[in-house]
Amino acid sequence: MKISYNWLQQFINTDWPAEEIGKLLTDLGLEVEGIETYESVKGGLKGIVVGEILTCLPHPNADRLKITTVDIGPQILQIVCGAPNVAQGQKVPIATIGTTLYDENGEAFKIKKGKIRGEESHGMICAEDELGLGKSHDGIMVLDKKIKPGTLLTEIFKVENDQVFEIGLTPNRADAMSHWGVARDLKAGMAQKKQNVHLVTPSIGNFHIGNRSNKISIEIQNNELVPRYCGLTISGIKIKASPMWLQNRLRAIGIIPKNNVVDATNYVMHGLGQPLHAFDAEKIADKKIVVKTLPQGTKFTTLDGVERELNEKDLMICDGNKALCIAGILGGLNTGITENTTSIFVESAYFNPVSIRKTAKRHGLNTDASFRFERGVDPNITGYALKRVALLIQEIAGGDVSSDLDDFYPKKIEDFQVFLSYDKINKLIGQKLEENTIKSILASLEIRVLNVTESGMGLDIPAYRVDVHREIDVIEEILRVYGYNNVAFTKKLNASIANSSKFDDHKLQNSIGDQLVAQGFYEMMANSLTTASYVSLDESLAKENSVHLLNPLSQDLAVMRQSMLFSGLEAISYNLNRKNSDLKLFEFGKTYHKTETGTTEKKHLTLLLTGNRSPESWKTPSEKVDFFYLKGCLASILEGLGIKGASFSPIQTGSFAEELQVHVQKTKLAEFGPVKRSITKYFDIEKEVLFADLFWDEILLLAKKQKTKFIPLEKFPRVRRDFALLVDEALSFGEIEEIARQSEKRLLKEINLFDVYEGKNLPDGKKSYAASFIFSDENKTLTDKQVDKIMSKLQTEFETKLKATLR
Repeated sequence: MKISYNWLQQFINTDWPAEEIGKLLTDLGLEVEGIETYESVKGGLKGIVVGEILTCLPHPNADRLKITTVDIGPQILQIVCGAPNVAQGQKVPIATIGTTLYDENGEAFKIKKGKIRGEESHGMICAEDELGLGKSHDGIMVLDKKIKPGTLLTEIFKVENDQVFEIGLTPNRADAMSHWGVARDLKAGMAQKKQNVHLVTPSIGNFHIGNRSNKISIEIQNNELVPRYCGLTISGIKIKASPMWLQNRLRAIGIIPKNNVVDATNYVMHGLGQPLHAFDAEKIADKKIVVKTLPQGTKFTTLDGVERELNEKDLMICDGNKALCIAGILGGLNTGITENTTSIFVESAYFNPVSIRKTAKRHGLNTDASFRFERGVDPNITGYALKRVALLIQEIAGGDVSSDLDDFYPKKIEDFQVFLSYDKINKLIGQKLEENTIKSILASLEIRVLNVTESGMGLDIPAYRVDVHREIDVIEEILRVYGYNNVAFTKKLNASIANSSKFDDHKLQNSIGDQLVAQGFYEMMANSLTTASYVSLDESLAKENSVHLLNPLSQDLAVMRQSMLFSGLEAISYNLNRKNSDLKLFEFGKTYHKTETGTTEKKHLTLLLTGNRSPESWKTPSEKVDFFYLKGCLASILEGLGIKGASFSPIQTGSFAEELQVHVQKTKLAEFGPVKRSITKYFDIEKEVLFADLFWDEILLLAKKQKTKFIPLEKFPRVRRDFALLVDEALSFGEIEEIARQSEKRLLKEINLFDVYEGKNLPDGKKSYAASFIFSDENKTLTDKQVDKIMSKLQTEFETKLKATLR
C-alpha cells in the first residue's frame, strides 16, 4: 500500500521528516518497506530556463533546421532547432548544457554541446512533451512574452515533489487502509513521544441539496449482505481532466488519472478508506437502484471488457432492467462515466466482507475497492464520505446535488465492548504500566473507557477496529503504541527445562536426516498441493479420495497430494533438465486422503535415487544406484532406529515396476523398488528412478517400543569360514540365512553373501551362492575343532533341507 507524505500532511500537522515517520510507523506495526521520491515532472525541470529568441535564420546546410540566438539572461546561446513554429521574439524553455531530460520511455539523456550539420548548438529549445508538461510534440513550447529571460521554469510551473511510503499492510489492519487511517495511527505513536499533534478532518459543512429534480429510488433486498447503503445524484456536471493537484496526488501512489469524477471517488477512497462508485444517472433504467443477487449463470460484462458468469450468491447493483455493477468490486462496461455524462448517481456502502471476499475470489478480481470491503471498512463514515466526494465533484466538475442523500441503515453496527484486566496486561507485557499511560494510549486509539474498577477497565471498541474483539487484542494495541522497544529487560534470565523423550518425532527426524546426509542424500521439501490428474498415474490411488481446495490458485495446485512420489519426480525432472544427473533425495512430509468418515493425514519418509552412487573419480569406477543399494539404505534407517527383525516380501502395486514391502511382524513399514517406466516417462525422465516410501507414523510407534541394549566389545577374535553352495535357481539367500541362524544361535554372529554365479559349467536350473559365516564366543577363543563341527552341522542342514551341495 502506498501512502503519500504530502497527502498525509493534509490529515496530520507535522514537520517530521519522512525517514522519522517511516521508523515510527514500522514500530507501530505498519511496516514501511521503502520510501520513494515522486516528482510530478520527472527531473523536476532542473536546468530549464526561459530564453528569448533574438534571431532565427535558416540553416545553410539543412532546409528544415533553423539557427537561433537565444538570450537566457546571463548569456546568449546559439541553438540549432528543427521545430516548424520557432520564430524570432518568442519566449521559450531552454534546456542548458548538462541538463538531464527523459524520453517517452523514461530513459534519461543529457544535453551536450555539439554540432548539427556543421553548426554549433549549445542547448535545446524544448517541446512540452520533452519537459513532461504535456503530450504535444507539434512544435516547441511558447511561453508568455512577459516572462523575463533567465527565469527558472520551476518558478512558472509548480513541480510537486513528494515522498511515498510503501507499507506492507497486514490483513488484520483494515483500519489503516487509507491516509486517514495511517495518520490516526501516527498521531497515537507521536503522542507517546510527547508530540501533541492534531488530526484534521475534511469539512463537509458546505454540503447542501441544490434541488430534488433527479431522484433515484433505492431498494435493498438483503440487509445481511448490505448492512448500510447511501446514495445521491449530482446533475449539471462537466466531465474533463482533473486539476493538476488531484492528478499529482493520485499519480504519487501509482494511480493513473481518468477524469474528474472517477478521480474524485479514488481520491476520497484512498484518503478516507471508504470505496465509492459513480454511475451515469442517465443509464439507470426506471430511475431505480436495486441491490440484490441474480440467478446462477447470468452473464455480465465488467468494466474491463470481460464477460463473466455470475454465481447466485454474487451481490449485484442493478437498475429496473439490468445489472450495473458487481457490488463492492467492479462496475459494468455500459454504465461507466464518459465524456458525455452530465448527471451521476454516487453510492457509498458497507457490504458484508465475507460476501465480497468470496465473490472476488470466484471471479479472480482484486480491485482497490474489494481490497478494502473484504477486510472491513468503517460503517460509520459511509454518509460522511459520500458528502465529502459530492463537495469535491462539485468543486472540480460543477453541478448541484439533485436528490436527498438516501441512507439505508436498518440495524446499526454497534461498537464492541471488552473488559481489560490490569493483571493480564502486566503479566503479558512483563512490567507494570501506569493506569494513566494505559488510558492515554487507549484515548489515542479512539477506544473509550466506559468504567474503571480496581481490577481493570470496561472498554468500548470502535466498529472500524475489526481486528480488536478480545482482551488480548487490546493488550496488543497498547503494547504496539507503547513501543516494544520500551519494554524493559531484566538481567535475570529464567528458563524452563521440558522433559522430552529421545523418541520425539523431531529428534528421530533429525537423527535419520543426518544419517542420510552422511550417505550423500540431499533433503528436499515439496508443496503439499499438487495436480489432480496425477492420481490417474497410479492404479492404487482413487480420484474420489483426493482432498480438493475450494479456491485453488491454479489447476496445478488444486488438490492435496495422496502420494509423495509425483512431487519427487517433478524435482528429479527439474534437476535432470539442468544436468544434475546423479541424485539422491529424501523428504519428510505428509499425504492427505478423504475417507468415508472424514479426512486423514499420513506422515512419510521418501527416498528417490537415480544416476551414480557417487561423483565421478579417477580412483574409483562409476557405479549406478540399484535395487540392492536402495534396500541397504532402508536397512540402515531401520537399524539406526533400533528396529530389528525386518522381513522383505515381494508385492506389486501401481507405482512400482518391481516392489518389496518391509514388515516387522504384521506391521508394514515401507515399500520400495524402481518406478514404472510409464510414470517416469510422463515426467520426461528417461533414466531409471528408484523410490522408497517409509510409513513414518508406523516406524515412530515401533521405534518407541525398542529397548536400547548395550553390548561390550568382543574380547576374543572372530573366526570366518566360507561355503560355496550349489542350489536350485528359485532359492533365495534368505532361506539359507534363516536355516543357518536356527542351527547355530549362540556363536554365529554374521552371514554375508559375497558372490552369486549363474551361467556356464553349472547344471540346468542351478546357481551358486558364496557366503561367509562369522563366529565368535564372548568367553573364550574358538578352536578349529569347534568351528569345523558347526560348519559340518550347517552343511548337513543345507543338504537335507535345501538339497544344496558344496561346489
